[in-house]
Amino acid sequence: MRISESGRETVSELARNFRQAPMAAADVARGVSRLLLAQGLSPILEFTLPNGRRLDIAALASDGSIAGVEIKVSLADLRADEKWPDYVTYCDRFFFAVPPEFPQAALPPTTGLIVADRFGGAILRDSVRQTVAPARRRALTLRFAMIAAERLTRTLDPNCV
Repeated sequence: MRISESGRETVSELARNFRQAPMAAADVARGVSRLLLAQGLSPILEFTLPNGRRLDIAALASDGSIAGVEIKVSLADLRADEKWPDYVTYCDRFFFAVPPEFPQAALPPTTGLIVADRFGGAILRDSVRQTVAPARRRALTLRFAMIAAERLTRTLDPNCV
């Protein structure tokens, strides 16, 4: 299995990309990651899917299920994004994550909803659970593991090949 070039970003590149986004997006990502970890899921930021789309956060649960999270920090950000439906078939659960001041009524009612700040978050509306096809789940799980392992290795040894 080949991981796309965007899946091979170093941790410093990921951090730089995230810092270039509005600070609120980084704050929401931090809070969502803390929430997911507290619920027993393992999140990674900017997870590239086989269709070339990139989830803001993907999280793997101990039962093998996959949660996808798309962060929106403004109405303009939400309205400009027509690609989020492309993520849904790669997730058992799909959520939008927003800062507390976001107008939640603007979000699609068919998705899960997480409200988060830099210190944590809460699931206000659970996602409808669907089942990812077994072959797709296996490919996603392998991709997740390889990207996470590579990012850890590059964090421990930034000069590795």
